[in-house]
Amino acid sequence: MTPAARLSAAAEVLDQLATGRLPADDVLRAWGKAHRYAGSKDRRAINERVFAVLRARPRLVWRMGEEGGRALVLASLADVDHLSIEEIEALASGEGHALSPLSGDERARLGQPPPDAPDWVQAGAPAFVTEMLKARFGDDWMQEAATLIGTRAPLDLRVNSLRGSVDQAINLLKVDELKPTRTPFSALGLRLPPELAPDVQRMRAFSSGWVEVQDEASQIAAALAGARPDFIVIDYCAGGGGKTLALGAAMRATNGPGFGELGSGSRLIACDVSGKRLDAMASRLERADVAAEVRRLGPNGEGMEDLVATADLVFVDAPCSGSGTWRRHPEGAWRLTEETVKRLSELQAVILARASRLVRPGGRLAYATCSVLPVENDDVAIAFAAAHPDFKPLPIEQAAQTAALTDHARARLGQLAQGGHMLQMTPNRTGTDGFFLALFERTA
Repeated sequence: MTPAARLSAAAEVLDQLATGRLPADDVLRAWGKAHRYAGSKDRRAINERVFAVLRARPRLVWRMGEEGGRALVLASLADVDHLSIEEIEALASGEGHALSPLSGDERARLGQPPPDAPDWVQAGAPAFVTEMLKARFGDDWMQEAATLIGTRAPLDLRVNSLRGSVDQAINLLKVDELKPTRTPFSALGLRLPPELAPDVQRMRAFSSGWVEVQDEASQIAAALAGARPDFIVIDYCAGGGGKTLALGAAMRATNGPGFGELGSGSRLIACDVSGKRLDAMASRLERADVAAEVRRLGPNGEGMEDLVATADLVFVDAPCSGSGTWRRHPEGAWRLTEETVKRLSELQAVILARASRLVRPGGRLAYATCSVLPVENDDVAIAFAAAHPDFKPLPIEQAAQTAALTDHARARLGQLAQGGHMLQMTPNRTGTDGFFLALFERTA
């Protein structure tokens, strides 16, 4: 494909994204299967163009005054690639599979600097989210937004301690000519460049269960949750099971009978309302040699009655806006609505209260979201504490005293939590996805 044809393809993909709800990765994958003539370099260039547009979308719409795929691609040539109007016209020639020639209005908009934009456009975030970011991060909100939406996320891996050590996993990755770096916070984390993400399933370290894909923020949250041998642990809202695997590895007794087996008295229960997600978890559990009971919840939390007040740890990774993952899924930023956030925050409060009934006296409750919006995070945790005086805050600094975290993690996470029980991680603060965690301990 010619460079001009790749631009046409990117515009086509962007139009498909605008009319559906599928993630950008899925739409791009489907486009590639439907256009077999496109080689790997073509697909890579189209992918890069689509994600560059998605990350800069508000600025591009502001420049062009419209949201169509063609307009966004053309604007990206000026705003992202900094091409001259003559260079853009050469690519939009109408010849072959190129975009059709520029209209007079397009030429005028592309040939001059864009008009002054409001701060939400400059930040690349929806207007209603901007106000939330200002409330949460104060003067740093613009930098937080820029890294949250405008940067690419690395490929983070968690070494499965049931298989062996981090050094052994590094050596196994070297067999595939990969050179990971250690993550700064998680003692079990390894990091690879983002461009390797599509190839992860081909890695021998992955297929053999030595590593799992898990962002470092999620690894940190699982470590702070404090799962131990002989615990009863419930992964509420388990989803695909990433944290289930991390919790299961932490629960294995060092003197246990074998890899992946739990200590005496231990139980690991993964539950979710989605049977599809739970079914998909089975292969991950098997690959990692982690044993877990899998339960499907009813729409109102049915199915856990026998576990009321029995769990040493309940981990609630609640459904959320996903705003903390926008550097991976930038399309989520412009699909999110204020009404959706309000609905989710109400649901989060219900789920957290429901899950808290499973915690035994003296047990721990962890509330987490992959969000940076206070209405889903701090507000939910504060309201829960006010309504449940039998749950006291558990300081992050105290929970961080675990070998699963580095010395740097203990210092930095304690600093971010400011002595409290709530922790907000972000790409700007911690180099991770945006992830929130609040810890409680039941007193009675």
